[in-house]
Amino acid sequence: MTLTEILVHVDESPAAETQLRATVELAAAADAHVSALFLVTEPFMRALVGRHLPEEFVRQHLANLEREADARLEGLGAIAAGRSVGLDTRRETAALDHLPAMLARQGRRADLIVVGFGANNDQEALTAFMDTGLPALAVPPGWAGTLPPTRALGAWDGSREAARAAGDAIPLLGSAEDVIVVTVDAHHVGARFSDRPGFGLTTYPTRHGVKARVKQVAASGGIADTILAQVDEERADLLVMGGYGHSRVREMMFGGVTRSIFERAPSPILVSH
Repeated sequence: MTLTEILVHVDESPAAETQLRATVELAAAADAHVSALFLVTEPFMRALVGRHLPEEFVRQHLANLEREADARLEGLGAIAAGRSVGLDTRRETAALDHLPAMLARQGRRADLIVVGFGANNDQEALTAFMDTGLPALAVPPGWAGTLPPTRALGAWDGSREAARAAGDAIPLLGSAEDVIVVTVDAHHVGARFSDRPGFGLTTYPTRHGVKARVKQVAASGGIADTILAQVDEERADLLVMGGYGHSRVREMMFGGVTRSIFERAPSPILVSH
C-alpha cells in the first residue's frame, strides 16, 4: 500500500500554502507525485439592476480570474520545487454548482486528496471524501506541524466507515512512533464490538509494520469533545476517522460529529467514507 499520486485543492487564500506544504511533505516521504488543482468560478452576476452585463465584460472578468489562478499556481510551485517533488498544476473553470463535480472527477485519478477545512471549505472537504471513493486529508488553516505524523490517533467505533479510514491511513503511518486506537463508550455500541473493543483492529496495522495500542475512554461532553480532547492529550499529529452522511441531503451530510470535529480540530484529519 503506497501513495503515488496526491491531488491538492488550492485557491487564493493563505491556507492553500499550508495545504500544499503538507502535501509536499507527504509526497517527499512517499516519493509520490503531486497535482495542484485550482477551481475558478465563472461570474454569476450576468444581470445587474435588471440589465444584462455586456458579454465582453463577463469574458474579460473571467479571463482576469483565470490569469490570477495561473499566477497563484506558478507561485505555489516553488514550495514543491524546494523539496524536489514533482508537481503538475491544473486549472478548471465552471459555474459554482459544477465545481464539486470537477473536484471529484479530478480526485478519482489520485490515491489521496488534500483539502482545507473551515468556514469556507465545507463543500470541498465534503466532496473529497464523499464523492470520490478515496480518502481525504483535511488540513486546518495555519497548521504548522509535520507529515507524515509522528503520533496518530484513530477514532474507532466498529463501523464500515471507520474500518475504511483505518485501512486508508496505513500508507501515512509507516514512520509513526505511536498510533492510538481510541474507542468512546464502546459498551454502548453493541454488536459492532467484541468483548475487547478495538483490540482486534490493532492486528491489522501491525501486519503492515505499524504498531498500535488501544485506549478506551468514556464520553465527556459529547463524542466530538471527547475525541478532540484525546487528540490534545495524546499530542496527535493526525486524526483518522470515518466520515458519515446521507448522499441525497447535501446540507446534512457534513453534520453531527464529523462537522464538529472538522470545525475545531487542531491537526490534519484523514477521513474516509
